[in-house]
Amino acid sequence: MKLEQLIEQLFGTEHQIVVKCDFVSGTASFDGQTLGIVGTTHHAPIGVAMALQQARVLLDLMADHPGRAILLLIDTQGQQLRHLDELLGINRAMAHLGCCIDLARRQGHRVVGLVYDQALSGGFITSGLIADACYALPEAEIRVMRIPAMARVTKLSEEFLTELSQTSPVFAPGVQNYLAMGGLRGVWRGDLQACLRDALENSPHDDVRAADGQARGGRLLAKTVADQVIAA
Repeated sequence: MKLEQLIEQLFGTEHQIVVKCDFVSGTASFDGQTLGIVGTTHHAPIGVAMALQQARVLLDLMADHPGRAILLLIDTQGQQLRHLDELLGINRAMAHLGCCIDLARRQGHRVVGLVYDQALSGGFITSGLIADACYALPEAEIRVMRIPAMARVTKLSEEFLTELSQTSPVFAPGVQNYLAMGGLRGVWRGDLQACLRDALENSPHDDVRAADGQARGGRLLAKTVADQVIAA
């Protein structure tokens, strides 16, 4: 779904959302409250500048509007694959963005992520996956690593990984697989305003992704292992 369509369905004209060079920010009125809006569009790559722009908005929002709910609108091709950004410390800039989202949660801001188009790699890890809960539209594209890249990293053949992806969501891209793993809290269909309302009211404050993944059969051992580590 295009960003303009999404904003229209969620907020009508009751918003002050601005798009500048693929960076999305602003506010929107929803059910009598003001939401902070931060995100990206046009499959934006997340480089140092984009990560710091998002972090700046989040820090200002925490300082100026304590407790205001935040909606992360996610459409990214992942981290900026550019030598300049590597030299400038893209890893630290993206980590800073993730820390700002986590800080907002700890400061009492409800943080909801929505993948409305594409979510790849580190651009997704340091945004939607750190929110209180992340949701997606059915037609969204989600993956952290393509199978060819996964094969290079794991030293396993593409054929073997492709076979594994047929039965294990961990090795497969797509909205339904990330839902099964617990990375997504749910999929928004139909009335998007009703979906947003439910997310703002009922998204968990605690990280329940491992429990969701276990209950849905997508990650059977993550919660068990984590519980054993905590108990050790």
